[in-house]
Amino acid sequence: MLIRTVGGYDFFEVSSAMQKAIRRADAAVAGYFALELWTSGYRDYVWKRLFTISAEDCYGVITKEIEALWQGHELVNKGSKEPKGRIFVSKAVILLCECRKCRDADHLQNFIYDKLLIDADEWLEDVRQNPIPIPSYTFDVHTRRGKKMGRTKEEFFRDEYESLNPREKGLFDGLM
Repeated sequence: MLIRTVGGYDFFEVSSAMQKAIRRADAAVAGYFALELWTSGYRDYVWKRLFTISAEDCYGVITKEIEALWQGHELVNKGSKEPKGRIFVSKAVILLCECRKCRDADHLQNFIYDKLLIDADEWLEDVRQNPIPIPSYTFDVHTRRGKKMGRTKEEFFRDEYESLNPREKGLFDGLM
C-alpha cells in the first residue's frame, strides 16, 4: 500500500528525505519535508522521527531540547480543533540541522545486536560475547557482592571520581 502526503509524495520517501537532510544540515529541505508530513496529518509521526534523529544522528543531549519543543507543540494544540504549532516542528528541525552530528549511539546498538552484519573494531569483541561478565568495578558499597567484599563509601567516592572519562572540573574535586 502506498501512502501519499498532501503534496503527492511517497510518505516513506518524505520521511527518509527529512532525516537525511537533517544529517546534512540542509534545513530548507528538512523543514520542507517535516512540514509536508505535519500538514499531511502525520504530526505524531514527525515528532517520533525527530526524537529518533536526535538520538541516532546528533551529538550531545539535544533530545531534551526536542522534548521541550514537542511539549510546546502539544500545549498549543490542547483543546484546538485545527492543528497548530508547526513553528515548533520548524524550530526542532533547525536545531537538529545545526547541532553537531555523531552516529555513535546507532553504531553501538548495531555493533552489539547486528554483530554478524558489521565487522567492528577489536574493542567491541568483549561485549559481543553472550553473556558478558559483570565488570569488577560494579562491585562497590551499593551492591550485595561489594558489601560482602567490604567495599566502603570512601573507596566508592575515590574510585568513581578517578574513573570519570571524560571528566569535567567539578566544585568538589579538591575533596576527593
